[in-house]
Amino acid sequence: MDIKYFQDSDTLLVNFSDRKIVETRDVNENVPVELDAEGKIVSVTIEHAREHINISNFSYEQLSA
Repeated sequence: MDIKYFQDSDTLLVNFSDRKIVETRDVNENVPVELDAEGKIVSVTIEHAREHINISNFSYEQLSA
């Protein structure tokens, strides 16, 4: 998984895999979700990210199974 935030355009891009994108579905006008041939999420883009999430307070924790 790869997360990138582009401050100049206030866009958050979350890539879950490098599979080939075959379809894009819009959650709303600012959040397209890209899917592979099996319908699995490849990436999510959040435009105007600060309007939707608190991008300055991002944390990540991986827990063991």
